[in-house]
Amino acid sequence: MAQGSKKAVLYAICVNAIITCLKFLAAAVTHSAAMMNEAVHSLMDTLNQLFLLLGLSRGGQPADTEYAFGHGQKKYLWNLWSAIGLFSVGCGLGLAHAWHAYHNLASVAVPESISVLGLSFSPLWVSAIVLLIAFLLEGYVLVMASREFLSRMRADGAQNLLHYLVAADDPTLLAVLLEDTIAVTGVLLAATGIGLSQLTGNPVWDIGFSVLIALMLGITAIFLGIVNMRFLTSIRDHEAERAFEQIVREHREIERFHDLRSIIVDDTHTVVVAEIELREEVLVADIRQRIIAHQQALLERVPEHRRTEAVREYAETRATIQATLEQTERVIDELEAQLKARCPQVFHLTVEVEGLAPPSRLDDPEGLSAS
Repeated sequence: MAQGSKKAVLYAICVNAIITCLKFLAAAVTHSAAMMNEAVHSLMDTLNQLFLLLGLSRGGQPADTEYAFGHGQKKYLWNLWSAIGLFSVGCGLGLAHAWHAYHNLASVAVPESISVLGLSFSPLWVSAIVLLIAFLLEGYVLVMASREFLSRMRADGAQNLLHYLVAADDPTLLAVLLEDTIAVTGVLLAATGIGLSQLTGNPVWDIGFSVLIALMLGITAIFLGIVNMRFLTSIRDHEAERAFEQIVREHREIERFHDLRSIIVDDTHTVVVAEIELREEVLVADIRQRIIAHQQALLERVPEHRRTEAVREYAETRATIQATLEQTERVIDELEAQLKARCPQVFHLTVEVEGLAPPSRLDDPEGLSAS
């Protein structure tokens, strides 16, 4: 799962670094507020994706003496810092630049032509070429991220795209997908603002659309902050809990369960905790044979002349405990194996055996003896 996210992030970093340079150059020569905010937007995207890559690298480290369940949550922490820090800063810079551009309309002269290698170009053409390049490159990265995201969605059996966007368990891929979608939208907004300013001769259109681009960054910061905060709190894995409930109902040796809880450590690690009561008549069905076998094995280790009544009593008690523990461990191992088979993200199951449920066949001595 993380490998697909890393691939999407690397694509996005390379593309956004190129686009950022082009947009800043275009903004410098055309004095376009929308182009400048698009350049800031791309710069924030590039820095954000570097943070995401760092988060994937740090979060992929295995468990150690300090982090018992691995470093997975560091990914969400880096994502959170990136979303709230970089995008909120980008939003503030964009709004400040739009305000500055509006109050300096009279003093800023837009050049009629731009000379490059002896050739003259209209500022409109410079903006159009840069935005077209940005649209094609951003569109390519968006297609790559969308394919990965839809592949995950189909693998999880989800049907509702909007619901899956909010509930997706990989905020890194979600961040890349959202950023690329907004990047393509930002290019279209910038092109619209620049085009309307050129057609009407009123630069306020350019400034107005630059404000929309800045606000998009602010909305992105809020949304990604909410998504990553969800995984930095004690969120439950409802899928794993439902699977556990179903397995327990189907297990003939378990009567009931209590206090079922779970916590998502990261998108590939879930811890499940529960208490169970075992069904006595099923559990003890063949335990007598186990006790006798263990008792015999213990007594064989003692010479015949030393097999006193106390030794035999000790062997019987120890054999009873050992057989009971083996039966209990077998049930717990079966629970864990079945749960991990249905929910691969579960990497730890803690089951406390609360006791034996009251036998339902004590009032039926014939049925009890038959078992």
